[in-house]
Amino acid sequence: MNIIIRPVVTEKMEDLGERLNRYGFIVENTANRLEVKKAVEEFYGVTVKSVNTMRYGGKRKSRYTRTGIIEGKTPSYKKAIVTLEEGEQIDFFSNI
Repeated sequence: MNIIIRPVVTEKMEDLGERLNRYGFIVENTANRLEVKKAVEEFYGVTVKSVNTMRYGGKRKSRYTRTGIIEGKTPSYKKAIVTLEEGEQIDFFSNI
């Protein structure tokens, strides 16, 4: 089972990574903090200091078109903010 779905690469998360050594990941909804910590340490080869998780519920969206109203829902997801030990760093763009 793959715990980490993808990293969160936004301006805000890049700023947190530079200043506070914190990185964000979208993870499986059933994953707990210990599983996230183990997965990040294995995949990136770093030492994790702490993990904070949060759940986001999906939002209802509607769009008015020529054929009528189209309604839908964005998916819900779980996000983990991982704090690394001093001197550790993750480079998401090294593979490009």
